[in-house]
Amino acid sequence: MSNTPPDPGQHKNDMYGNIDARNEQEAGVEAPIPSATVVLLRDTADGPEVLMLKKNSKISFGGMWVFPGGKIDAEDHAEAEDDNHAARIAVVRETEEETGLVVEPDAFTWFARWTPPPGPQKRFTTWFFAAHLQDADDVVIDDGEIKDHAWVKPEQALANHARGEIDLVPPTWVTLYHLSRYSPTAAILENLASREPRIYQTRVVKNAAGVRVAMWTGDAGYDAWDAEAEGARHRLVMSSGGFTFENTAVDY
Repeated sequence: MSNTPPDPGQHKNDMYGNIDARNEQEAGVEAPIPSATVVLLRDTADGPEVLMLKKNSKISFGGMWVFPGGKIDAEDHAEAEDDNHAARIAVVRETEEETGLVVEPDAFTWFARWTPPPGPQKRFTTWFFAAHLQDADDVVIDDGEIKDHAWVKPEQALANHARGEIDLVPPTWVTLYHLSRYSPTAAILENLASREPRIYQTRVVKNAAGVRVAMWTGDAGYDAWDAEAEGARHRLVMSSGGFTFENTAVDY
């Protein structure tokens, strides 16, 4: 994984920067675009690793490190039985285009869907899948949309982010956090499959210190959009010195 510090301008594509809109019906709020991504895992002597890709700085999520995936196209729906099936078809296609890896959609575990807060910016509502890559063949990137790749331990990716060496959007950070709590890969997938997929409808506000806070269902401040509300926590505090996940409300 590259040690090049994030470009100062790359946050322009951060879907979690807008904190003005309060609901999907407000004027100017763009409907989220359906997309899908897959967390590809492999086991090593040092623990599980996950495949991460660095996006071209000139496109959506520019310069950020992400999991393979992309937009769900109309053709994906034409071949699918439902939205979940279309998401699986899309992520198979996108993964092969971005990495050269051929993955099987039936082996995916669907564990989450993330939707950014409402606002005028382009947004993606994204199905998150996970899979154990049995044969980790050589990854081949196109050097166009994808500029770099790395197999990395989840906890190492989080440490790189804390040092300002890479940029991550909240869904990627939170996913890596949960991946880092289990080992080997079988234990990660068992945990993800043991519960219903988590639906994240994100709300972002600033706390009293002016720090952005992403909140999800179960957080005491979620309904009122109030980061200072006392009570249960289910949030990501996005301070400049590093992100902190706080959760007393949801069983992971």
